[in-house]
Amino acid sequence: MPTLIARRLAQLVPTVLLLSIIIFSLQHLLPGDPALVLAGENPDEATLAAIRAQYHLDQPLVVQYLYWLKGVATGDLGESMRHNRPVLDLILLKLPVTLQLAVMGICIALTVGIVAGVISALRQNTAVDYATNIASLAGISVPNFWLGILLILFFSVYLGWLPASGFVSPWEDLKMNLATTIMPAFVLGTGIAGVIMRHTRGAMLQALSSDYVRTARAKGLNEWTVVFKHAMRNALTPIITLGALEFGALLSGAVLTEQIFTIPGFGKLIVDAVFTRDYPVVQGVVLVTSLFYIILNLLADIGYILVNPRLRS
Repeated sequence: MPTLIARRLAQLVPTVLLLSIIIFSLQHLLPGDPALVLAGENPDEATLAAIRAQYHLDQPLVVQYLYWLKGVATGDLGESMRHNRPVLDLILLKLPVTLQLAVMGICIALTVGIVAGVISALRQNTAVDYATNIASLAGISVPNFWLGILLILFFSVYLGWLPASGFVSPWEDLKMNLATTIMPAFVLGTGIAGVIMRHTRGAMLQALSSDYVRTARAKGLNEWTVVFKHAMRNALTPIITLGALEFGALLSGAVLTEQIFTIPGFGKLIVDAVFTRDYPVVQGVVLVTSLFYIILNLLADIGYILVNPRLRS
């Protein structure tokens, strides 16, 4: 395992460098001039020139990239053109919000998806199997914004149990924090739970029909040991990959869900930055998100080995 981790960490530097080039290049393909956005209405040429000089927009793209890369290497992601604050400060401000939603959403998705998938596989071609498949398809098919609006109407408007929108830090009021995040976390977790359920069901059916499971049953092992010790450990390998990718997607910002529930997370930050041509914020958020994906892939590889000892060779 140390060799695997060292090899993956060695691949991290060229991967991040390539990502930085792609992120910087694609960002500058967006139409519009950020200097015009910052200068407001009817700007004069002197103002535009000063803004371009301040943010190196008057330099060639290669020079702009080198300025940005030098800052990234030292932990400086630049300064937001709109907020006049360091991009890293904005990310650290928004990241805990999205991180909490992502953790809550993936916990809901994994719990519901894995349990439903295992039960569906064990009750194949029964009413329980058909019901769980219908529920998973509904979870995948229902749009997040529609489900979010329904939850707001039912739990906030009709019942008055939960606040319709907003976010309260857990350090201020933990109870209110859970009240403001449970609905958006459920919305995020529902669709992922449907995907995980179907993958778990397929993996469990394949594992339960394999030779080593038949051998375990022939030895007289009880069904609980056969299912959870032998079949499920092998079936979890694709679920680890799927869970890591979906968690990375949640960390990148659930734009629609955050907009519906007025959650000040990554989603709102990146949308506002794109519309205002705030290049440093867009580049910083996308770079941090990409790093999360790389780290999650590394953790998924480690998870394979922990779950399935045969992969250690």
